[in-house]
Order: sequence, then structure tokens, then C-alpha cells
Amino acid sequence: MAKESWFAFGRGAVTGFCVWALCLWMAGSVAASAQDADVLTLHVYTNTIQIPVLVLGEDQRKIAPIAPDRFRVSFDGGSPLRASHVRLEGDDPISLAILLDMSGPELELSTKLESAIVELAPLSLRAKDHVSIYGLDCEFTQYASDVPADEEHLKKSVHEAVQSASDRRHVKPGSKCESQVHLWDALAFVTNQLSGQPGRRVILAVSDGQDRGSTHKWNEVRAFAQNSAVAVFGMRYVPWLSDDSPAMGNVMEDPYRSICELSGGLVFSANRADVAKRLQGFVAMVRGRYIVEFPRPRNSTKGQHQFVVTIDKSKAFIRSTGISVPLPDAKVLADPTTVLPSDRNQAPK
Repeated sequence: MAKESWFAFGRGAVTGFCVWALCLWMAGSVAASAQDADVLTLHVYTNTIQIPVLVLGEDQRKIAPIAPDRFRVSFDGGSPLRASHVRLEGDDPISLAILLDMSGPELELSTKLESAIVELAPLSLRAKDHVSIYGLDCEFTQYASDVPADEEHLKKSVHEAVQSASDRRHVKPGSKCESQVHLWDALAFVTNQLSGQPGRRVILAVSDGQDRGSTHKWNEVRAFAQNSAVAVFGMRYVPWLSDDSPAMGNVMEDPYRSICELSGGLVFSANRADVAKRLQGFVAMVRGRYIVEFPRPRNSTKGQHQFVVTIDKSKAFIRSTGISVPLPDAKVLADPTTVLPSDRNQAPK
């Protein structure tokens, strides 16, 4: 932060200073008016890419802070280069979409889940964060769209989603409904809605992870989330899970886990006793991600590209949120008034 300097003037000094400043401003105004036709506008071309990176221990638990100079980034299999800047995400605004999939056993969490989500405000989620709430059971419904993450909005929208699913089950206990929208399609829709929003884009899918007939394949949803810079986190209801049990499962055998981990998130479990603690831990994980910055690749082209973030001498669990590579505008770059950053030669090849 720049230091502020304070000066004390006598009354006469203040008057003299103001008159001098006024004359200087008038002279500058006359000169500027005479030269308006020759004004040269300088364009500074932004050339930095940011990636949120989740870093946990091998057991997927929080670890000690990582020194920024240990982060490396490689582009399309090229040589790893040191990140130009690394910081914790901290209080960056979050655009969070919560998908409550009540078509499976997660409905048993309903009352505890409702209060646990509401309790996220204002300590975990703040007013500058925004949320969207979706419910998936016999129907796929949006209950809130990009509203401030305060207690009032959370309580109203989450209650409507949970109550709607509960009411349908009570009308015909034990009956199963056939929704026209299934998990992968719902995730694809939510990702599309979230992709245009500002802030760090995150989906929390409360679901058993079982898709029951989507038109989209899970790998399409994964690719779409990566290209939209949306990190997907999943929460499964596991009644017998102890408070200290790590997340389980193999990413190669579980499409739900694959979507989450390959988009920069993970799947964690919760039961009725610890769901509030698990949700608070989820937000803490998001805010504890590292924002890794590096120059735009010099030879970036349209299409899919692979960015790999590594940490020197570490076996940490690292999951990066995907990005769409912002391509340079040829007309802008050809403009002689465009200035590129001086470290362009340090960009990945």
C-alpha cells in the first residue's frame, strides 16, 4: 500500500497554492484544447492468465502454505515455467451455484442440509458473494438466480427446494418419479448459466452422483466445465461415514468424481451429524485455493489446450480449474499504440 503524506499549510500558503494550481489547470486546458486533434491514445494489452488451484495433502486434507516460487505451469506438454505470481484466493467474490439433487438418498439430509446451508452466511459466504439455487427431483427447478449470499436469500430458496422434494415424496411414499432432466444434463445447464457470471465460479452438487438417462455424456460435462472455468464440487450423503473419514473412490471408476476433480474440485461425503461442518469446510477449501498467474502463451491458438500446474518436490493433491485461453486480437496487436507486457518472452511456448 502506498504511503500517504500529510502537509500543514498556513492560510496564506493555502491561498497561494490554490491560485497557482488554478492557473496551471487553466494553462493546461488551453493547451489540451489546441492539441485535441493530435491526442495519441495508448492501449495496454492484458496478457496474464489466472487459474484457481486446489492444493491439499495426499489424504485430501489441508496442508501448510506452499511457497509461491514452488509453483510451475506447463502449456500443452511444454517445459514447466515458474508462475509469475501466486496468492491465496481469500476473499475474492464467489459465484456459487448449489444443485440439490433429491432424486436419491440425499433427501434424508433435507432438514439438516437446509439449516447447514443457511448457516454459511455471513461467516463463510459474504454479501459480495452470489448464489443460484437449483432443485432436481421429479422436476428440475431454479429457485434463486445470482442473488446475494445472505441469510434471507439462502433461507427462502433452499427451503423451497427442499420442501418441494419432500412434499412430492410424502404424497406417494416410496414412489419414484421420472424426471425429464437428469444429473449430467442439470450440471451442463447450471454450468452454462454460471459461465457468464463474474467472480470465482463454483458449483456445489449435493447428489449421490448417479445419472439416470441424460442426453449429455459425463465427459462432455467435464469438458464444458473446464472450458467455462467452473469448478465442480460434489457432496454425497453417506450415513455411516465417521467425522474423520477421507473421501473415497477412484476417479477413473467414478464419472461424478471425474467431473469434479478434472474441473478443479473434488467429492466429499457428509452425514446428518456433520453436514454443517462439511459445508463450512467446503467454502474454506474454495477460499484456500491458490490463484496462479502466468503470461499468456505466445503461440496460443483456438481450440483445446492443456495447462498443468505442478509444485516442486511435492506429492500434494493438486486440482486446477480449467480456463478458456483468451486469444489476442490481431487488429489490436497490429496497432502501433498497443503495448505488450515486458515479460512476454517469459510466456509458455
